[in-house]
Amino acid sequence: MKIPKKRLERIGILGGTFDPPHIGHLKISLIVIKKLKLKYLIWAITKKNPFKKKPFIDLNRRIILSKKIIRSNRKIKIKSYDKQLKSSHTINLIKYLKRKNKKSELFFLMGSDNIPKFHKWKKWKDIASLCQIIIFPRTGTIKKSLFSKAFRALGNKNLIFLRSKMINISSSLALQEN
Repeated sequence: MKIPKKRLERIGILGGTFDPPHIGHLKISLIVIKKLKLKYLIWAITKKNPFKKKPFIDLNRRIILSKKIIRSNRKIKIKSYDKQLKSSHTINLIKYLKRKNKKSELFFLMGSDNIPKFHKWKKWKDIASLCQIIIFPRTGTIKKSLFSKAFRALGNKNLIFLRSKMINISSSLALQEN
């Protein structure tokens, strides 16, 4: 008799500066939790994006605002790993979470607007080999994503485009509204 394999816990990661966090982050998170049947999703809030200027809102305030947005949702965890990792690079975050969650399957969520520049991320191919990358559609970026260096190198095996209604809220727009 074959003993069935125990299914791995599924953990999602939504990384970024969340500058500021907004309802779009929450909507995306709820869709992904449901579609991927995640045990939980981590909002990994980083001090600074290596490709952007200094954030408008300080890290502690962004964490507080994020907690307000998710309210009491137990499936979303707000974390910042910059101090433990001494880095804001995604590869370091994924390696750290992989070590801490050996019996889990990791899913890294990113917007399709990030795929055209994904090849510029530190050890981007290693990220794709350590976790499943889930691409959330953003208006006007799908075609660019499909012709990007990263997509050509990784393809559908490592980059999965999530079918979902587009949520066109960005932190840049949220800042303009405040």
